[in-house]
Amino acid sequence: MSLRTLPLLVINLGGEMLYILDQRLRAQNETDDKTQKVLNDIVRTMFSRPFMEELMKPQDLYSHRALRCVLTRLAHTSIMRLNPASMDRLYDLMTMAVKHQILLCPRPRDLLLITFNHIDAVREMVRDSPCLFNQINDAHRQIIEIYTPLSDGELQLMRQTLLALFQDMHVRVSIFLKEKIQNPDGRFVLSASGPVPHGFEVPGLIRWFNSRGREVRRREFPNGGCYTSAVREGSFDIAGDRVTRLGTNKYCTTSSEDTRTSETSKSTSKAKQESVDPNPLAKEELNLLAKLMGGMEVWNLSHADAAIRVNLFPSDEDEGGISAGVNESSSGVINIQATKDHQADTELTRIAAEFSEQQGQPDKPSNKGDDLLAMLDEL
Repeated sequence: MSLRTLPLLVINLGGEMLYILDQRLRAQNETDDKTQKVLNDIVRTMFSRPFMEELMKPQDLYSHRALRCVLTRLAHTSIMRLNPASMDRLYDLMTMAVKHQILLCPRPRDLLLITFNHIDAVREMVRDSPCLFNQINDAHRQIIEIYTPLSDGELQLMRQTLLALFQDMHVRVSIFLKEKIQNPDGRFVLSASGPVPHGFEVPGLIRWFNSRGREVRRREFPNGGCYTSAVREGSFDIAGDRVTRLGTNKYCTTSSEDTRTSETSKSTSKAKQESVDPNPLAKEELNLLAKLMGGMEVWNLSHADAAIRVNLFPSDEDEGGISAGVNESSSGVINIQATKDHQADTELTRIAAEFSEQQGQPDKPSNKGDDLLAMLDEL
C-alpha cells in the first residue's frame, strides 16, 4: 500500500463532490449567490494550508467510513446541511466517478493529470475570488513538487491501492448507464479501442533482434481492438492542456436524472449500511462518528438562522434502496427545514454534552481520520 495515495484521493473525491453540488443546487433553482457561497466555503476549507499540510503527511489510506466522515465534514463547512440519504447518494456518485477515472487511466502517471483536471475545474468555479484562486494555486504547486518526481512504479502502486479500495463498489449511475460505459450489474465497460498511452506503440507487431541489436524478423498479429497512435502528452504544469478528459466535469450539461444511483450488490449495500450504522463493536469508529455529530450540533445551535437543509436528491430510494424515478412535484424544490426535530436535537445535545466534558482532557488520536477531522474543527 502506498502512503502517498490519500491526498490525490481526497482532492479527486472533493472535486467530484463540488461538481455534483454545483449541478444539483442549480437544478433546484437555488440562487447563484447562495450556490457560489456554498462552493466557496467548501473550497476554502479543502485547500486551506493547515488542511493540506495534514493531508500531505505520509499515511495509510482511510477506510470508506473514515473517508465519508471527512467528506461530510467538508460539505458541512458551508451553510448547507445534507440529510443522510443525500450524503449517501453523494458519496456513491463521488466514489463511482473516481473509480471509473482510475480504471480508464491509460498509464500510472495520468493519475496526476486526472487530479489536475479536478483542480483546474475547481479553480474555475472560484475564479471571482482572488484569495481562493491563489490558495488553490499554492496547493497545486505543492502537489506538483511532491508527485511529479515519483517513478512510474510508485505511481502504479498508488493506482493499485485505489483500485483495491473501490473493487467491491458497483453502484449504478444513470449518466454512466446512458453512455453505456457501465453495465446493468454496476461494473464498468473497458473499451478495446482508442489511442494508446503516450510513449507506447499500437499493439499488433512482434519484432526479433539479434545479439547486436539489429532487427532480423517481424510478424504481425491481430490485437483484438481498434487502437490508434498515442496523442501528445498532457501538461503537468499549473496551467496547460491535460489532453485527457478524465477528471473533468461530466455534470455541467446533464439533467437531474443523471445523478440517480441504485444499489446492485449485497456487498455494496452492506458497505453503505455500515457507513450509516457502524458496527457496535468498532468502538473507535463510533467515537469518531459521535464527535462528528456533536460538532455538527454545536454549529447548528450557533448558526441556526444561516444554515439551510438541502435534499440534493428529492427522489431518494424506496424501501428497497433502488431509485424509483424522479418525483416531478418535488424535483425542483429545495427542502429547507425551519423547525427543529426535537428528538434528534435531544440525542445530538446529549452526545455533544458527553464529549464537551472530555474537551479538557485531550486524547491521542486513535483512529485514521481523527487528525483531519480535528483540523476541520479548527478551520
